[in-house]
Amino acid sequence: MPNNQSIGNLALAIALRARQNGITQGAIAHAIGASQPQVSRILSGHISRPSRLFREICRYVDSVTEGVSVDTVRKNEMLIAALAETWDGSEQHAIALSAVIRGLGVLHGKGFGQQSRRSI
Repeated sequence: MPNNQSIGNLALAIALRARQNGITQGAIAHAIGASQPQVSRILSGHISRPSRLFREICRYVDSVTEGVSVDTVRKNEMLIAALAETWDGSEQHAIALSAVIRGLGVLHGKGFGQQSRRSI
């Protein structure tokens, strides 16, 4: 388990990566459903443990700067649970759900089938 200093240093590294990629604290806050002051507090390194919000900030910055990998999707328990609850197991339903999910990507500036960075 990382100590408080290393958690703070990791938060500062995430903040630097976000700034270098033009990702604002406001954009992060909007994307993850937090307030800008909460994001600011975490990215300033003033955290003592890796909270849920800290992990969400890290995931978001990673997804914008590196793209979303299949492995990242597999690790997202909320997404996997939603698919398990919704999908009936058929190929036809998989195609329909895929179209819906890709359609949501358009809302974030991502076109169909693209793995590129999101426009923020």
